[in-house]
Amino acid sequence: MSTIFNIKEKVIIITGGYGVLGSNIAKHLVAAGAKVAILGRDKEKADKFAKTLSSSNALGFKADVLNKEALEKIKEEIINVWGKIDVLINAAGGNMAGATISPGDSLFDISIPDFKKVTDLNLMGTVIPSIVFGKHMAAQGNGSIVNVSSMAVPQALTRVVGYSASKAAMENFTRWMAVDMALKFGDKIRVNAIAPGFFIADQNRKLLTNEDGSLTDRGNTIVQNTPMKRFGEAEELNGAVHLLCSEASKFITGTVISIDGGFGAFSGV
Repeated sequence: MSTIFNIKEKVIIITGGYGVLGSNIAKHLVAAGAKVAILGRDKEKADKFAKTLSSSNALGFKADVLNKEALEKIKEEIINVWGKIDVLINAAGGNMAGATISPGDSLFDISIPDFKKVTDLNLMGTVIPSIVFGKHMAAQGNGSIVNVSSMAVPQALTRVVGYSASKAAMENFTRWMAVDMALKFGDKIRVNAIAPGFFIADQNRKLLTNEDGSLTDRGNTIVQNTPMKRFGEAEELNGAVHLLCSEASKFITGTVISIDGGFGAFSGV
């Protein structure tokens, strides 16, 4: 492998690190020689998953991405153990039923408290870790932040109003932080995002598949509007993430890479 893609010994933090997408990314990065900190709300799950990855190059931490003080303590722990932080991957995020419009309902039936919770998780759950760990990157003069956006941002997907709005705000923050970091702290700090298309995960399984494994109407519509005619596999995110973690992306900042089987490029006509 070319040295520009080498991520061996890089210290990488992944929020939502034992989730479907985060866990697959973590497995790939540890296998490539990186040291990975798994952050999640359940300490036992984080520890257990970290141990399956490596006895020395993976650590689990209990973390609420909305708790700045807790994240500051974790930052110090990671630095004490590994001496630095090279990459932050903000994979924590999600949706709630109350922030989703059911068939037959309208925007006026939305739960405002649930909408706020989804916004806090997807927007503030990226902003706060980026500020905490990004400050260390600014001080050391290098680093990469990788956020997780969505194909719900560039077009209005039905039903997922809270998720779409919060991811759109997060994507704008990605561009804003990228510009600010480059202008004020130099050209070795990058902030980008990936935008996965449709991958089956716990939060969308019931929307896309029936109990017998067949596709729902919504699932069928998505596949028909995806030129590759299938959902994505979690490991298909790894290549783009690896790129953004490595020096191969040293002139890439403020961008969003779509990983969607052509969904965003297809008009459906």
